[in-house]
Amino acid sequence: MIALFALSLLAANAAQVPATPSASQTRVQSGVSVRPDTVTVGDPFIVLVRVRAPRGAMIAFPDLAPGEGFQEFEAVDPREVVQATDTIAVEQTARYRWVAWRPGEHPLPLSDVIVRAGGRDQRIAIGGTTVFVRSVLPADTALHVPKEVRDIVAPLRPLWLYWLALAVAVLLIALLWWYLRRRRRNTADATTAFERAEREFDRIETLRLIEAGERGRYVALMVEVLRDYFAERFSAASRSLTSWELLQVVHDLRVVPARRLEAVLREVDLVKFARHPITMERAREVGRETRAIVRDVERAVRAADEARAADEAKRAARDAPREAA
Repeated sequence: MIALFALSLLAANAAQVPATPSASQTRVQSGVSVRPDTVTVGDPFIVLVRVRAPRGAMIAFPDLAPGEGFQEFEAVDPREVVQATDTIAVEQTARYRWVAWRPGEHPLPLSDVIVRAGGRDQRIAIGGTTVFVRSVLPADTALHVPKEVRDIVAPLRPLWLYWLALAVAVLLIALLWWYLRRRRRNTADATTAFERAEREFDRIETLRLIEAGERGRYVALMVEVLRDYFAERFSAASRSLTSWELLQVVHDLRVVPARRLEAVLREVDLVKFARHPITMERAREVGRETRAIVRDVERAVRAADEARAADEAKRAARDAPREAA
């Protein structure tokens, strides 16, 4: 009797002890958390997705590689999966690190988690979790919509645009060169041949070649100025003529003192080509004579021009009454 009572008591106690759940009885559980749940535009945040499934199950989390994303979020780091130590179930936590770009409250761009157990796939929807993104702009422009993301490398322009820009640049340079050349030519034409000769004579004098012992160079330069003046004043007196040819050209010109010019040219030719010695005093005399010839020729040319103009005025005055009659 006592034995039967003890056995019934043990059976009752055994019925009151809860049984340990088996691995097959473990239900699939999931959870999503965001830290922090409110961020500022441009700040990173962490998304944790935790899934608990029966032992032996395979869990596939959605992936978002760095640089990928939507208009609101962008992945910063690769997804990390941490395995928990559990003997009766499989528990894994996926860690995502994202950055937010658009102000407002936005749902997380995560697809379903796939749990494969017992040859079947089970999808667990983890959407619906949102994160609030604060704007960095003042309060009155909180609804500002940022511009679309630009390409890292700008699109290449057509090659013909570069050739067109080069052609325009070359044309502008050519026009500038033509304008400067024309302006310089006009400035040179405004200066008479006599004025240029006087200026060159003065420049040679400032070199003080006689005092430096270069007497031959001094007289040669002075004669070169004289020849330049003759070439500009008289079209036939080219710079390429020899001294003898120049004398033949100007021999019949009444405004040119031919004898004085011949004496200067012959003496300077001896100095230039025959290394004929010349003293300092003689070099100064040749320089003064060369300059005097230019001045006399200029004076005679101007006098001849004035006389010609006066004759033409008289002729016009004389012919005026006849034409009127």
